[in-house]
Amino acid sequence: MRVLHVVTLHTPTHRFGGPTRVALHLARGQRARGDRATVLALGDGFEGEQPREVDGVPVKLFPARHVLPRFEVSGITSPALLARAWAYVQSADVVHVHLMRDLVTLPVALVALQARRPLVLQTHGMVDPSDKRVARLVDVLGMRRVLKKADAVLHLTATERDATAAVVAPEPMAPAYRLVNGVPVQKEVRPTGVGRPPTVLFAARLQDVKRPQDFVSAMPTVLKEHPEARFVMAGPDTGPLAADMLALARRLGVEHALEYLGPLPHAEVLRRMRTADVYVLPSIFEPFAVSALEAMSVGVPVVVTGSGGVSPDVAAAGAGRVVDSVADADNGELVGRAVCELLEPAANAEASAAGLRVIRERFTDDSVVESLAEIYGRVMAARR
Repeated sequence: MRVLHVVTLHTPTHRFGGPTRVALHLARGQRARGDRATVLALGDGFEGEQPREVDGVPVKLFPARHVLPRFEVSGITSPALLARAWAYVQSADVVHVHLMRDLVTLPVALVALQARRPLVLQTHGMVDPSDKRVARLVDVLGMRRVLKKADAVLHLTATERDATAAVVAPEPMAPAYRLVNGVPVQKEVRPTGVGRPPTVLFAARLQDVKRPQDFVSAMPTVLKEHPEARFVMAGPDTGPLAADMLALARRLGVEHALEYLGPLPHAEVLRRMRTADVYVLPSIFEPFAVSALEAMSVGVPVVVTGSGGVSPDVAAAGAGRVVDSVADADNGELVGRAVCELLEPAANAEASAAGLRVIRERFTDDSVVESLAEIYGRVMAARR
């Protein structure tokens, strides 16, 4: 089967985060099954020619043109990509679009409908009702049409499914299927036991929704019990947040214990995870955090918030701690207490083993790709 994955953006630092990583994971798993999977996207930040392969997956990347800079990733496109979209779509047996309100994925989805190719949409929590005038215009111009006419719409949680369906209400959305995120099984995992000094890691884009301020404001609570602890913050800075976080650490008197590494290649992120004792992602909204799954896949206990799609699985398995997170509050003490619990050797070892177990039982790339193959099969059967 020839599968074309369409995602908005790929950069050397994985600035777009989860959707691109999920597309690459799925394509790699499908190729291992014998399918011919390719990823089509914009490329930005590369020196010289765009890469033709990423993580073993063939990619077709077109230089990004920032035509509407104020809309950030939603305002980039490539006339060359759009000009060739028809040919790419026609050559695929399934067009799998990682959909958002943008100038790449939505136009390609519309082309797939026009070409009458099997169309599977995956929204990653990025498509829900909006009062913004531009978003409502985009919905009228094409988003509602693709959500109604696609062969399948994939969701991570029931909440995401209902929010996406609300965009087209009262008309019905295309058939909906749940597909969780998965990660590769890691052969190399973190050594058991809490290291010295204990290391606490945040590795995600620095943006308000990820709440890096709760990571930093948790430091005084942890340092009271573990004065030698070290805190590592990594990820692309989507604004002046890195400077703000370092300034916050200075005000709290804990700057000496914080290191900001900036964006890292994916392999280096995994290496850093293997040297961490606790991974913290205090987001106020997180559809299904790939980074938390990756931390568990190398045996690192996680601290996540109740609003995350993976949080019920973390709580049920005992793979870490789930804390409340309020957008306009300082949640640092709650996060800090959770980290302290997981720095206790017995609790750390128990959560580490639980994380490895739940990943291997429920969230491997192989199991997710198997589920996706079944969904594709239903799509093809319905068409026949």
